[in-house]
Amino acid sequence: MAIQSDENRRLSTLLDLSRTLGSPLNFKSSLVSVLEVLEEHHEITSGSITFLDEDARALNIEASIGISWQTSSRTRYRIGEGITGRVVESGKPVIVPQVSSEPMFLNRTGVWRKSRRRELSFLCVPITLDGLVVGALGVTLPYAKDRAYEREVKFFGIVGTMIGQARRVSSMVENERRRLLDENAQLRGELRGRYEFRNIIGNSRSIKQVYEQIAQVAPSPTTVLIRGESGTGKELIAHAIHYNSPRADKPFVKVNCGALPENLIESELFGYEPGAFTDARSRKKGRFELADGGSLFLDEIGELSLSTQVKMLRVLQEREFERLGGVQSIRVNVRLIAATNKDLETAIRDGGFREDLYYRLNVFSIYLPCLRERRSDILLLADHFVQHYSRTHEKDVRRLSTPAIDMLMCYHWPGNVRELENCIERAVLVCQGGVIHAHDLPPSLQTAEISGTMLGRSLEAAVAAFEKDLISDALKAARGNRAQAARLLDTTERIIGYKINKHSIDCSRFKS
Repeated sequence: MAIQSDENRRLSTLLDLSRTLGSPLNFKSSLVSVLEVLEEHHEITSGSITFLDEDARALNIEASIGISWQTSSRTRYRIGEGITGRVVESGKPVIVPQVSSEPMFLNRTGVWRKSRRRELSFLCVPITLDGLVVGALGVTLPYAKDRAYEREVKFFGIVGTMIGQARRVSSMVENERRRLLDENAQLRGELRGRYEFRNIIGNSRSIKQVYEQIAQVAPSPTTVLIRGESGTGKELIAHAIHYNSPRADKPFVKVNCGALPENLIESELFGYEPGAFTDARSRKKGRFELADGGSLFLDEIGELSLSTQVKMLRVLQEREFERLGGVQSIRVNVRLIAATNKDLETAIRDGGFREDLYYRLNVFSIYLPCLRERRSDILLLADHFVQHYSRTHEKDVRRLSTPAIDMLMCYHWPGNVRELENCIERAVLVCQGGVIHAHDLPPSLQTAEISGTMLGRSLEAAVAAFEKDLISDALKAARGNRAQAARLLDTTERIIGYKINKHSIDCSRFKS
């Protein structure tokens, strides 16, 4: 009966230990809990769990019980030193029935002295990980002549194996945590670099004014309203403001107000409590909570319903709100960046936008000019997109032909930078060589008004137009040098000179 009772006690202890070691998030506190379980159920007077250091030259006490923390923090064993060092060196358990008669028992932790020299038994078992000894579990027990030491060492050996497996899981979790932290830091660095001012393309006077405004407002927590037509890059400016501010390491949360139905926008912005509406089974944080400490970007804010605008006004005034179905006020520290392509002043007159919310949002306004107002930036943007999509689609496209550039410069770009980007991506895909020609551009750019082409023109006129394009491209590559252009086209300089005069091509424009 006594043996059966001991077995049941050991099984119960192993179950408790498996639960204790089941959480790898705080491995060191789990080790202390293991020793506390052993103290409670197996009457150990003291215990220690030691692990090899990074150099695998010495053993340090990671967790202990019945030993002062000052003693455990400074106690170290070399490999092969004392019983603990011998166990780690040999990988075999050691049983010391009476510590008083064992010279290998160093008593560095002072447990025997603390017991006033009462006789103790010491058991030490190895802790293995993937077949390698990485540490040891050592416990002291009151001396008992009839103690079944073999059964005890077998039990503590199982405990040591469980600790080894828990150490393995903890190491995997820690390595994954470090990898994710490194990856997160790398991605944040890439984002910060991606949205630096120098990566916003444009040299026109209007876009330089935007740079100055971003530099002025980014360091402050001021609410920003970005205005401009669709496709002008309002989200890019919002990113630049956030990643050049003191909040750069905090969340940047984006919400497209126009893409969410009216019955969902409030729950997305403010969150909800269980039971707030059908299928609300658990609490959900809203975007304001998720952005706490960082920035919240509300795109198309002019699409918000009037009821949502009232709640938005309170958040901007008080910096607090309640979740849907909740009564507790939640305070947040959020920098709000809003964007719209709507004429808010007209919307206020028509009753579609609250005037008080407008004044709350319009603290610092940034106007993004449309592409037709900054034509000097079209070529810079086009070259950037050519390089970007050449890498993306793994094509060797290097430049735009002169007629293609002329078509880009003549177009009115109702879709602004977004339309230009899509246009260049398509041209890169259909381009057959290293140069994007006029016929590679979308049909919307190739109208009679823009390209100078006429329906039903003669073959002679079509050939002449194509010939002029080829010669212009060659002169551009040769920087206006007729002889070099002739060699590029595999013809003579005399013929090139004749064709240049025929088509009234100005060579001087290619010499810069």
